[in-house]
Amino acid sequence: MELSRRDLIKLGLLGSAALYLPVERFARAADKISLLSLPTPYTIPLAIPGSINASALPVGSDGYRSLTMTMQPRTVSMLGAARPSSTVWAYTHGNLVNPTIHVRKGQPLRITHVNELFGAHPVAGYNPMHGVRGGTSVHLHGSASLPQYDGYANDVTIPGQRKTYEYPNAQGARTLWYHDHGVHQTSGNAYGGLAGQYHLHDEMEDAFIASHRLPTGEFDIPLTLRDAQFAADGSLLWNDHDRSSLMGDVILANGVAWPYMTVKKSQYRFRVLNASISRSFNLSLRDPSGKAKMYVVATDGGFMPKGVRISSFRSGMAERYEIIIDFRDVPTGTKVELVSAEVKNNVDYLHTRKVMQFRATGDTTGVPAGQVAWDTVTFYSPQSSTSSTGYMSPAQVMGLTSSMAVKRRRFRLKHDDVTGEWTIDDLTWKDVEDSDYSKTIADVKAGDVEIWDWENSSGGWFHPLHIHLVDFKILSRRENGSLRNYEVGPKDVAYVGEGETVSLIMRFAPHAGRYMVHCHNLVHEDHDMMSQYRVIPRDGQPEYDPMGTRAY
Repeated sequence: MELSRRDLIKLGLLGSAALYLPVERFARAADKISLLSLPTPYTIPLAIPGSINASALPVGSDGYRSLTMTMQPRTVSMLGAARPSSTVWAYTHGNLVNPTIHVRKGQPLRITHVNELFGAHPVAGYNPMHGVRGGTSVHLHGSASLPQYDGYANDVTIPGQRKTYEYPNAQGARTLWYHDHGVHQTSGNAYGGLAGQYHLHDEMEDAFIASHRLPTGEFDIPLTLRDAQFAADGSLLWNDHDRSSLMGDVILANGVAWPYMTVKKSQYRFRVLNASISRSFNLSLRDPSGKAKMYVVATDGGFMPKGVRISSFRSGMAERYEIIIDFRDVPTGTKVELVSAEVKNNVDYLHTRKVMQFRATGDTTGVPAGQVAWDTVTFYSPQSSTSSTGYMSPAQVMGLTSSMAVKRRRFRLKHDDVTGEWTIDDLTWKDVEDSDYSKTIADVKAGDVEIWDWENSSGGWFHPLHIHLVDFKILSRRENGSLRNYEVGPKDVAYVGEGETVSLIMRFAPHAGRYMVHCHNLVHEDHDMMSQYRVIPRDGQPEYDPMGTRAY
């Protein structure tokens, strides 16, 4: 499937004169790798990122463990050994590239990020906006961090500097991820490679590993999905189509184009992160045997109250879904595909509906006995909580009700057709900068519960809306959608579809200060759909400046 005429018009690539010219001329840049030179899907094995176990790190007298990571250019193979390698920017630790970090709840961690990103940006030649020496700001997405360690956009570290971030890791088990948040450069820096997963583990997870054989070890797989475009020399190409979206024609899973994975006769837990800049997925299994089963057990903020069996699920940018795929009944030799259906405003190329392939081996080596159907498992019951300023457990987030809210606010996600900017209530991040970082879209009291309604009625695009600091519960979708059963879990990103209004309820805890809220279509964020809110302290609670602890 090449670009359709509708897609080309959407991206501004077809005008009246262009209708008489070959589509391929507009769909592919002159130096773009040819379609025939791309790897055949399902011919490259899935790569599993290296990992760091925080429990093995040195611990100081204050209880914090310490880790140093370096941001630097690396050469990686994303298109297979027979094709050119690509230079990316990456978080590194020794030979590890964008490693998965494992931490226990209650195990505080300091990470010092050293910026050694000297030289050309991986996509600088294709979008000068991203420059060659832009600063970085590391955001641990999903962590209730203090403002000064949250990756505030203007709190940048430039090449030659370093910054130490502190993470309390006081929340429940969840899949987080760390990525760049440098002001007006987030999309280019993340697209250039600065992203990795971070797994927080706790006693609830331990209990279900023991009692229900929740997949762990070799059966617990980080799966980071994204799309990209490549030049003939293997370098990354950039085209944000007049600030609307970046749509690649290559789907990468853990940094490899359309990989395959051999699987045993077992259940696997896949921690699915959509790390794309602008592409969403509607994922399902294409299984000729009809025997594979798929469940969702956790969302952005941790376990759902109850697992659900699904045939498909939609994942917007930055959303995380922990899914379990059960291969126990799949006949040996069966090839099961993970594929994506059409999503409105995605742009499809020849193989962008394909993601990866699973090859059933029938091997039972090391497979735990007693694995269950996960739609029969209750992880917890939602709990009403009077706690106002402490960390929120998944049960407390899911126990929030409309009657607890002290205020309801409405925000509008818009496109300014005159300036070309994406806005929140007509405000941009430049407005925040021009106010010396004082302007906010809301001032909330620490510990208060509020409902925020997010309206998307202009611009013709969906917006994955991310609110820093808090986990929320999605109450409803109105106008053009309904709440999906797999969204009934603690979230920090809400897919706000075209024509939809999505209602979220949250308690503003545990810290006071200013936090960002933005669209996670990172092109939209950079141009300029990002603002901030302030949590006002109470009862002597300290308030911190998000730029109060700078790089050095």
